[in-house]
Amino acid sequence: MIYYFIKVLLSSVTIVAISEISKRSTLAGSILASIPIISLLSIVWMFIDTKDTAKIVDLSHNIFWLVIPSLLFFMLFPVLLKRHIDFWWSLGISLVLMVLGYLVMIFLLKKAGIQF
Repeated sequence: MIYYFIKVLLSSVTIVAISEISKRSTLAGSILASIPIISLLSIVWMFIDTKDTAKIVDLSHNIFWLVIPSLLFFMLFPVLLKRHIDFWWSLGISLVLMVLGYLVMIFLLKKAGIQF
């Protein structure tokens, strides 16, 4: 039980720290946020939990392909905000299009013979 508490605490502190740093410096926050911290934490926790490097290879491979549709969010969201679309609408539209991007990417990868 303590192990799960430590995992949640460290993961949460990392996210909050990036958020707080971003308030002071968007450049520093952007650099930290662009590092695949969630992916790295997930890989570390998976290794500690399972020691199964084959699963880690699969996870890393899948993350690689799915980063591409996630970029839709980061391209679209600031464009919508600059066009003075409400923050929440911009966020929602960007998230929906990102999810659609994931679905399209998964479909295309399966067509190409890459299985998840």
